[in-house]
Amino acid sequence: MSETECVREKCEALRPLLDERRLRLWAAAEARSLKHGGIKAVAEACGISRRSVERGLAELRTLKTAGRQAEPRASDRARRPGGGRKTLLAKHPNLATELERLVDSATRGDPMSPLRWTSKSTEKLAGELSRGACSISPRSVAQLLKHAGYSLQAVRKTHEGGKHEDRNEQFEHINTSVKEFQLQGEPVISIDAKKKELVGNFTNKGREWQPKGRPEEVNVYDFIDKDLGKVTPYGVLDVAANEGWVSVGIDHDTAEFAAESIRNWWREMGQGRYPKAKRLLITADGGGSNGVRVRLWKKALQGLATSLGLEIHVCHFPPGTSKWNKIEHRMFCQITQNWRGRPLTSRQVVVNLIGQTTTKAGLRIKAALDEKIYPTKQQVSDAEMAAIKITRHDFHGEWNYYISP
Repeated sequence: MSETECVREKCEALRPLLDERRLRLWAAAEARSLKHGGIKAVAEACGISRRSVERGLAELRTLKTAGRQAEPRASDRARRPGGGRKTLLAKHPNLATELERLVDSATRGDPMSPLRWTSKSTEKLAGELSRGACSISPRSVAQLLKHAGYSLQAVRKTHEGGKHEDRNEQFEHINTSVKEFQLQGEPVISIDAKKKELVGNFTNKGREWQPKGRPEEVNVYDFIDKDLGKVTPYGVLDVAANEGWVSVGIDHDTAEFAAESIRNWWREMGQGRYPKAKRLLITADGGGSNGVRVRLWKKALQGLATSLGLEIHVCHFPPGTSKWNKIEHRMFCQITQNWRGRPLTSRQVVVNLIGQTTTKAGLRIKAALDEKIYPTKQQVSDAEMAAIKITRHDFHGEWNYYISP
């Protein structure tokens, strides 16, 4: 074994036990024992710079002159106080301020901001800062951002648009109506249409367990399948029973489709649970096929009330508050969670995944495919509207009303 290999073997054995200073002094002692060419040989064997070995030799000479052995300092420090490379903030006191100016959300509207129209990644922030007197790496930028209290975050949906002056009063009215119906054993349902879903071998957000290295393969492009098209799940949630019904429609989301979904829920689930019911309360948002201003919705409800023999009461949520509808956060979100990472390869797959959705709280859902065709752009005349037996409440009659059989 050569001298260099011998030194390398010693270094590998001792390195985990030595700090920076002790390793430097040991390397210097080895270099001195090798005589000529020892500094270069030890530096290459240990993977340290020749300057560090020379510095260690100087320290050994100082210790010998002072008559002391190479023992640890009293403070057990590897370097003298103040030693080592200066931090970026120490060398560039204005660095933190300049970085915050680039990251601050207020700069998005500042026409003088150099990163106004670009993604503020650590690479681009580092590049912009390096144009000045400071050269900085993306990793250092990330460390400075964390130290300043920043973190990677997505946008949050909180702005609901205009806030109606009677918003709180409407919520109180809905709450009072729901409690009244439930105390009398009458059904209360929350309704809405889930977003349309592409049917086919397409990607679906989320992940699920698969054999390692064998993810399920789907189409690269989400071009609509002409035969399968899209489906529109329309949901009905029985608030008290924590049961839901979903009609998976293959045509347009119209008021007639919404009413038919409620009819299907009543036949399959509601009628058996509420055999003595005389009234039905529906809570819904104010837009879409069951919107406040949709005439066809009122006409469809009249037909529904007559066929079911129920007095149908409706309470709409005020503008900008559709996400408060219970079906959104008690049923639809659970369906999305259940089919995450699963391609919706057929209409029956959609029905099965919805129907198998459950929660620890006891949610139970039934689903069925609705293959009926629901034409759009149907007009409801003034005469037809006048024939509807609708009674509007004194408080916001456009939001709160009931239709008699």
